[in-house]
Amino acid sequence: MDNRLGDIETFLMVASEGSFANAAKALRLTPSAVSRSIARLEQRLGVTLLRRTTRALALTREGAAYRDRMTVLLSDMMELEAGLGEDRGEPRGLLRVNASPSFGIECLIPLLPRFRARYPGVRVDLTLSDMIVDLVEERADVAIRIGPLRDTRLRAKKLGHSRMALVASPDYLARRGTPRTPDDLAAHDCLRFSFRRSVDSWPFRIGRRIVQRPVEGACFGNSGEVVRQMALAGCGIARHGYFHVARDLKDGRLVELLADYDAGDGEDIHALYAAEDRTAARVRAFLDFLDAVVVVEGRGVSAPAPPAPAD
Repeated sequence: MDNRLGDIETFLMVASEGSFANAAKALRLTPSAVSRSIARLEQRLGVTLLRRTTRALALTREGAAYRDRMTVLLSDMMELEAGLGEDRGEPRGLLRVNASPSFGIECLIPLLPRFRARYPGVRVDLTLSDMIVDLVEERADVAIRIGPLRDTRLRAKKLGHSRMALVASPDYLARRGTPRTPDDLAAHDCLRFSFRRSVDSWPFRIGRRIVQRPVEGACFGNSGEVVRQMALAGCGIARHGYFHVARDLKDGRLVELLADYDAGDGEDIHALYAAEDRTAARVRAFLDFLDAVVVVEGRGVSAPAPPAPAD
């Protein structure tokens, strides 16, 4: 009878224990049974997974690659089996979430204790990255994205909208002065992003028109959090989503600039997920939690834009 899963589990135990004898003891099998299991697996795969000597047992390159991949796959299988029974009780299992560092640090991490208190059976694996990730490849259940949506294969749940804000530290303004109009930015260091989609101009409402003003500066950052830290350190003026700097503005670490010229633009915030994953109780619970807490409490996410100045 074909027992592929058993052979794989035996191989992983041998790789972990470092010997047939130790693996046999852990599995409650005989060493000869373990040896036959490994031989069947190697024959089926057509590769050598283990190098055996009288003194040592070592994984081949193929063996190491197979161990790493099978460890992940078996872990996923166990999570899937555990998740299939979620609807019979409280949500449980591992929830993998991917978010940008700005949203993760300012909005998501502070809410995790409350989510865990409400759903103690759910474990959270949070990854923060500004990279656009593939949910399947990264094994993520939910991704929080800010700005335009590009992946139409995924479902999206809108969490809120954040206006943009021009900010600088009190220290920078004390040294360089406070700009009173968009044209004054020509004499200031403006902090920009280093990735390709970055632009070298910022929009402002002047009268009834939206006008782009070019900006220059000596410092660049590869993420919103990096640029925020530069602004806090007094490196220059930054343009951020309001949610990202709301606490800094409230605590006086940053000062909002040129609010009377706000262009009224902003960024939508969405939670992305695969359609089939929405049926998992842990995913539903997390999406509903974000919908209720992030939008209602705001944390700067849904802060209203200031009124447009009169002509």
